[in-house]
Amino acid sequence: MRGWLGLIGWLVVSLATGAVGALATRNARDFYGSLARPEWAPPGWLFGPVWTTLYVLMAIAAWLVWRQAGWSGASGALTLFVAQLVANALWSWIFFAWRRGGFAFAEIIVLLVLIVATMVGFARVHRVAALLLVPYLGWVLFASALTLSVWRANLDQLG
Repeated sequence: MRGWLGLIGWLVVSLATGAVGALATRNARDFYGSLARPEWAPPGWLFGPVWTTLYVLMAIAAWLVWRQAGWSGASGALTLFVAQLVANALWSWIFFAWRRGGFAFAEIIVLLVLIVATMVGFARVHRVAALLLVPYLGWVLFASALTLSVWRANLDQLG
């Protein structure tokens, strides 16, 4: 029973991160639609389903590590996981609420470093947990390129 409660806990933590980020994007549809975007930019409606899937995968990964080693046995890896969650939620505020494209790009680079560090920490405890973060890393790499492109094309709105 404790294991399932742990999974629920990690799901709540991960999805709550998404909810905090989503608060910053409540007016994003019009704003994002007004920005010059590259042809390869996905439509705005795609972000919600992708992020929800990624948050679930992230929660399962953290749960596997926690279940394998506990907080005390994997405190470094799980602390990195929590740190990257904070950075993840912060990006939406920087880009959408505060409209600071350059800071958003710098912050997403920090997020990438935290994701890779988390994957390394997770791999030491549970290899599958690290692999579950691969789609997240791929999406954030894509989001980094998109952030840079949109920022550079909209310096007047994303100063």
